[in-house]
Amino acid sequence: MILIAVLVLAFILFAVGFLYFWGINPGDMTIFLTTDLSYTLPSAIMLICVLLIGLLLGNGIHFLSAFIYSFRNWKGGRLLKKAEEIEAIYRSGVGRLLSGDMKQARALLKKALDRDPQRIDCYLALASVALQEGNPQEGIDLLKKALKIEPKGLEVLFKLALTYEESGRREEAMAVYKELLDGDVNNRKAMRALRDIQMDLGNWQDALELQKKILKISKSGSKADIEKQILLQLRYEVARNELENGKQDQAIEVCRDIIKRNVSFTPARVTLGDAYRQAGRDADAIRVYQDGYKALKRSVFLARLEDLYIDAEDPAALLAFYRSQMQVDSEDLLLKLYLGRLCLRLEMVDEAMQHLTDLESSGVDFSKLHLLLAEAQRRRNNIEEAVVEYQKALRIDGYLFLGFVCENCGAKFTEWSSRCPECKTWDSLVLPERKQIQDAKLIEEPKMIPHGSRES
Repeated sequence: MILIAVLVLAFILFAVGFLYFWGINPGDMTIFLTTDLSYTLPSAIMLICVLLIGLLLGNGIHFLSAFIYSFRNWKGGRLLKKAEEIEAIYRSGVGRLLSGDMKQARALLKKALDRDPQRIDCYLALASVALQEGNPQEGIDLLKKALKIEPKGLEVLFKLALTYEESGRREEAMAVYKELLDGDVNNRKAMRALRDIQMDLGNWQDALELQKKILKISKSGSKADIEKQILLQLRYEVARNELENGKQDQAIEVCRDIIKRNVSFTPARVTLGDAYRQAGRDADAIRVYQDGYKALKRSVFLARLEDLYIDAEDPAALLAFYRSQMQVDSEDLLLKLYLGRLCLRLEMVDEAMQHLTDLESSGVDFSKLHLLLAEAQRRRNNIEEAVVEYQKALRIDGYLFLGFVCENCGAKFTEWSSRCPECKTWDSLVLPERKQIQDAKLIEEPKMIPHGSRES
């Protein structure tokens, strides 16, 4: 009732206003739509028409905008609901992938991809499923489809390159990493991956050039220090290759520089000595090997010195070096081992026994030490003592135990156990040579047939 009363009141006010306006504007107005078409109406009527047309246009535009807005909200709601459903399917597929259920993971991820063929993450997850199932080519095909959707996608490119690597297709992996670097010249991850492939292939110069670029864009800190160390290692490999190709001078120069930068890098010292020796500079080689052992206490330097002196038929000089070093450090057990072996080679059995026995009494226990002691005892004609040492070297006990090995993890044991103490596998301990014995066949010699018993 109130609404009707308001409408009636509004109509009355409009009518009064209209009559008033008409009364004070009694003239007519002519509107030309074309040169031949026109309309003549009272001014008040013309005004009302204009107002009505304006109201219609305004309300029409408003209703159209509201309709478009509502339609977009409805459509957006449907798309959002669809996206949420696809996301839920995708997450379930990834969950199955992580739990190892490849069959269900494939089905769910394929379903999500069918509903939205533009989802890159579905291609990546399906590629992972293919790789887990041992089908790298399928994974590569899926990743290539993803690249068609997103040609510069870093995640897809890295996944594709890694898949190529794991499949042994290094050249194709290198091509992908180079494509990555074409798009981002400072991508350190791609450079490191490409460098590692070059290292595996033995392309040390190419790896070195990449490492220089990596170091150039690396910030200071522990990671930069690691990159610097890798740079030295690659420089060393290049120098070693130069030495193999007969370029002793270049190898010597690089190795000397590497030693200045890292005095504890053993390979550079060894190769520097080798380069001197290859160049006929044995005195310099001896100095490098001796300084290397004094500084780092590595057995490789003693082995190199022994080879050099024995080849030169001058074991006395090597013996003098060993003895002089023993005076500097009488507790150098590594030197005692090499000195004892050298004395044994030179038939200085008593001195050899002294040094080798010092090692054994110090708690050192390994097969080759016992073999040296056994040989020393044999040369002394102490056969029983030599046999004992041989038994220790061969780990032979008095009961001649054959021992057991775990078929699952390879751990060795003297006693059998129902369960491997290392990998916890049941019923896995067997004789180490069981398979060899099982696969062998006893060759029987042909039996002699007594005369007269052969069938005709």
